[in-house]
Amino acid sequence: MTVGYTRCSRAEGRFRPSRPWPDHAKRSGGGAKKTGKRSKGAVLPIVLLISAMLLATTAAWFETTIAAARAAANVRDYLQAFQAADSALTSCARRVIASEESSGTLPIAAGEPQQWKLEAAFEAGATTFVTQWPGSRRAPQCLIEAWRPASRADVRAYLLTARGMGRTQESQVWLQMQLVVQGGKVERHWRRVAARPF
Repeated sequence: MTVGYTRCSRAEGRFRPSRPWPDHAKRSGGGAKKTGKRSKGAVLPIVLLISAMLLATTAAWFETTIAAARAAANVRDYLQAFQAADSALTSCARRVIASEESSGTLPIAAGEPQQWKLEAAFEAGATTFVTQWPGSRRAPQCLIEAWRPASRADVRAYLLTARGMGRTQESQVWLQMQLVVQGGKVERHWRRVAARPF
């Protein structure tokens, strides 16, 4: 606290003290400084909130990018396997038609063939037309099974089963085609196997 002085008359020849001046009265702008500190304290939580929101947005965007990349890789593997299986199926059909024209014979099964569902039978009887398919784990395979439909005893039918692979063992596509040969005419019935047999 600072003490103030008041000038008296010349007769008195001295100064007498007046009321003391508070120290805080001499400090100019004290309230403004306190307000500034409070403003800085209020800005910090806002900055932290915005930073947290940006981090959450970045993390979500990163996860979305990873999921999209995985989906694109899965689609690429599926298309790779599908093309490989379709190529093997086409080669099988050409071989069957050529064997028919040359009067070749294949073992005929009683009823619709089921050997393609057995892994050991498929691996033993399947034909590989190419040594390697680009981007595939294994070369595409095709199994030819001849049979005679009970309702059409005058025709010869063939069940062609092809398997194509992508980059992994799990990315497989199975395709089938039924060829019905009668009097030099060939009927084609294509179908896709929804579930892997093994």
